[in-house]
Amino acid sequence: MKIAVVGATGMVGNVMLKVLAERNFPVTELIPVASEKSVGKEIEYNGKKFKVVGLQTAVEMAPDIAIFSAGGSTSTEWAPKFAEAGITVIDNSSAWRMNPNNKLVVPEINADVLTAEDKIIANPNCSTIQMVLVMNPLHKKYKIKRAVISTYQSITGTGVKAVEQLENERNGVDGEKAYHYPIDKNCIPHCDVFEENGYTKEEMKLVNEPRKILRDNSLKLTATAVRVPVVGGHSEAVNIEFENDFDLAEVRKILHETDGITLQDNTDTNTYPMPLYAEDKDDVFVGRIRRDESQSNTINMWIVTDNLRKGAATNAVQIAEYLIENKLVNIETLIS
Repeated sequence: MKIAVVGATGMVGNVMLKVLAERNFPVTELIPVASEKSVGKEIEYNGKKFKVVGLQTAVEMAPDIAIFSAGGSTSTEWAPKFAEAGITVIDNSSAWRMNPNNKLVVPEINADVLTAEDKIIANPNCSTIQMVLVMNPLHKKYKIKRAVISTYQSITGTGVKAVEQLENERNGVDGEKAYHYPIDKNCIPHCDVFEENGYTKEEMKLVNEPRKILRDNSLKLTATAVRVPVVGGHSEAVNIEFENDFDLAEVRKILHETDGITLQDNTDTNTYPMPLYAEDKDDVFVGRIRRDESQSNTINMWIVTDNLRKGAATNAVQIAEYLIENKLVNIETLIS
């Protein structure tokens, strides 16, 4: 498999390369792709060095799959060019997620929607992925009516500049700012840009994307997204109202038996998910599961994952694995 990683020198791109190697993805030729300022630089993958190329060169090299993590404007311009060349694109930006012609996929939930004709496949928002992985089995069992979501999001979701800002503030260095305000010792209720309705783009992703992934437009969702001075991963406090009543022991059993989820829920031993311990892991961690005593059929829970891994890189690689396993990409090469 010839695999291109677009945005290979970025924070998520680096993790994608790491995940591809860890999962022994069948890469016969790696094509690292980045902006013109990075062309010619070398990156290391599986003990070998590869030169970074530009986007047009990458198209001409005809990879089988191109995994994009280079921002929405790059994806909007270049994903169609890759697709027109017969290359399957898995895009990590928000550019294609809500397009009715593009699939939005979390493999454990809805990979079955994919076909060989899908040439631009959208990877969901990081906060969405961890939440829907928990929601999906509970929605099937109890039918979700409404959810109120509060996120506590890692600065790594913003990128390298945000990490540098936090480090500079902690070291007393006056440097470039990724945020309007200090992030150290602070919480900023402003993830992405504000929209006309007063919500941020990030908050509206948490409203719209789960409906598409769970295939249920009746879901009533509302969100507040907050940036916190944390590196390891995103955390979410989620309050879910079901149509049907539930048993807490059964909820825990369902989540414990769901692929990709680790249950950490024992208040007797102070066991609950934390981003510090989720970092560099692929699972979604869930705990603090308890009944909402203010109204019927409602539950509270705390959901944590490494936003750069399952929230981005790992999910994208899992989509690529599904395509290969089900012969939805590069069929001629696989047969030969």
